[in-house]
Amino acid sequence: MNLSNNRLAVAETRAWVERVVIGLNLCPFAKAPQVKGQVRLVLSEASEPEALLAALIDELKLLAEAPAERIETTLLIHPHVLADFADYNDFLGVAEDAVAELELDGVIQVASFHPQYQFAGSSPDDIGNATNRSPYPTLHLLREESVERAVAAFPEAAAIFEANIATMERLGESGWARLRQQCRDDAAEAGGA
Repeated sequence: MNLSNNRLAVAETRAWVERVVIGLNLCPFAKAPQVKGQVRLVLSEASEPEALLAALIDELKLLAEAPAERIETTLLIHPHVLADFADYNDFLGVAEDAVAELELDGVIQVASFHPQYQFAGSSPDDIGNATNRSPYPTLHLLREESVERAVAAFPEAAAIFEANIATMERLGESGWARLRQQCRDDAAEAGGA
């Protein structure tokens, strides 16, 4: 992936956050940090899991040290490594170990998004999987304090997952395909900037 493609990956992920995550209200807590410019989108050029781990550690440290008013959350986009969902899923254990080794348990958590995301017990073509399907493999670093605050402010936080599945079922495969294309079109129109 060259510089232009890397910019497109970031632009497409930004469009996905705006159109899918916020637009479909998959995460009712995502809009405020996005509007305030507190979402950090970082592209890792790692092509091996070891290099991705190094980038993850850097981003975990940066997020832990930055004030939440400046960086609320980070999306670490890594299009060149862990394209296979099984490999990506295995790496999540490594990511959790990194959080623990940095003594950030209870401070930062890692959420997972992947183009082939598949919930345990679901079939690969289950539309419900689309709730966690991003344009590129992505590790989402979240401040635990922010998650706790959001959950406290949203009385039905446990119902979000079920509502998201219902949203995807209403959207259907054709609607999901259109939405993904709109994200690609938005990225191309933005020139990948």
